[in-house]
Amino acid sequence: MTETADRTPSERADVCIVGAGPAGALSAHRLARRGYDVVVLEAGERFDFEDRKARMERDIRPGHGPLSVWEMGGPRDRFSSEGEWFYPLNAARVKGVGGTTLHWQGMVMRLHETDFHSWPIEYSDLRPYYARAEEALGVAGADDNPYAPPRERPFPMPAFPPSHSDSIFAEACEDLGVTMHSVPNARNSEAYDDRSACVGYGTCKPVCPSGAKYTADHHVEKAESEGARVIDQAPVQRLEHDDSGERVTAAVYATPDGATHRQEAREFVLAAGGVEIPRLLLLSESSQYPDGLANSSGAVGRYFMDHLFAGVGGTVDRETRQNHVGFITSECHQFYDDPTRGTEGSDGGIPEWTAEDGSEPAPDSIKLEFLNYAGPSPVEMALSGDEWGDDLLDTLREGYGNSIAMGGLVGQRPRKENCITLDSSTTDDHGNPVPEIHWRVDDRTKASLRRANEIQRAVMDELGADVSWTVGPENTGPAFHHMGTTRMGTDPAESVVNPRLRTHDLRNLAIASSSVFRTSGALNPTLTIAALALKATDHVEERL
Repeated sequence: MTETADRTPSERADVCIVGAGPAGALSAHRLARRGYDVVVLEAGERFDFEDRKARMERDIRPGHGPLSVWEMGGPRDRFSSEGEWFYPLNAARVKGVGGTTLHWQGMVMRLHETDFHSWPIEYSDLRPYYARAEEALGVAGADDNPYAPPRERPFPMPAFPPSHSDSIFAEACEDLGVTMHSVPNARNSEAYDDRSACVGYGTCKPVCPSGAKYTADHHVEKAESEGARVIDQAPVQRLEHDDSGERVTAAVYATPDGATHRQEAREFVLAAGGVEIPRLLLLSESSQYPDGLANSSGAVGRYFMDHLFAGVGGTVDRETRQNHVGFITSECHQFYDDPTRGTEGSDGGIPEWTAEDGSEPAPDSIKLEFLNYAGPSPVEMALSGDEWGDDLLDTLREGYGNSIAMGGLVGQRPRKENCITLDSSTTDDHGNPVPEIHWRVDDRTKASLRRANEIQRAVMDELGADVSWTVGPENTGPAFHHMGTTRMGTDPAESVVNPRLRTHDLRNLAIASSSVFRTSGALNPTLTIAALALKATDHVEERL
């Protein structure tokens, strides 16, 4: 079907959307349902839902590399990474109909009210869109987080119950005065929106074979049922604008047969993520925009942010049932708005944060997680081992069943030098310069990581755990949440889009992406991406 698909442009389109991930899929569905002619251009392919079990096995078996699960890598996906920290971009994304939701974890929290202090919008502006996004994605959650922002109605589905591993943490956290609460998940705790309840494959990241976890191809299908047209394997090469430089006229895209096409439309929405959106704008330079389209501010590609992982793990002298649940069911936002705070508990609690020396900055927001998938799974141990029979069984019994761990995310503040640029010395399969990631972790982020590790180790010590590993300031890595490269603002001299998600420079170009984030916070960004996409869609419709 993919080889024979019609990839020629539509003669008439009200809206052209670039990217078929969650933002593009939600926008396409909303606009098509309201009667507009919508065309979505997606760089990657369509994946057959029936292949998901095979992709799950591909991930488990050691003979396959992790990038092969969703066909990443090769000339199409080349990139460069500069700076003191290497950024593994292809591990962070999926190109295809459904986008990165095809391999995401599926946690969906609303940003806190404090996260919006430097944004030109407030939490109250996004609050109704958050509710619509939760309904669209199908979120299972409970109103038991005392630190979460206010809500207007219950979650669409009840939360997943705490796991056995969570129950082990619960007593220690209570003794330390640490609050545990449920995690909003974009996976079905019961049948919802023609998708089954979770059946417990445990391979949620990178693939859910049952479809219980939300993936954006679900809304792509909804959009197509409303008349939208979705063209896969159609990477956009550049955007063209009119003589005035005030309106985009066409998205120029390539197809597998070697042809190049122009899709014209009245409105354009960029929904390709925090790396490919600035890359496309920089590739679309012209005499009127010599530094890249929509880049009169010079901010396109700047202020790239990600979340960093912090974790502590080891073993305890009891059964933990590790990997029985493939996602997180409990977390803690107690140290989110004030990570320096201490706690009071029957066993002394968590001490307040203190700097290692007078020059260390104070930490930023911290989200703590209680991991259900600590340690190896017996399947992975068996497939990767060299033993057989009783020897293998002894190894499995010794190595499985008592691992336990805490994880967490910390955010980065926006820094101009963390950015996405073009590497003209390296090109993709169409001869275009590839994205080059300039990324480093600053001292404040390292302080946040150190603080997260302090709290995590205190809980593990309270459990009497034998700690065997720590991921912290010097050996951390990104959580693969690309934010900040086309930031939102009211001043066209320092931002790319306005509070209505339209670019300052072009009157018919909107951006629906975490690339518009002003700050990163420390919470998974997809629900906010979905809320912003719905907001942007409303404003696009107003212009139509």
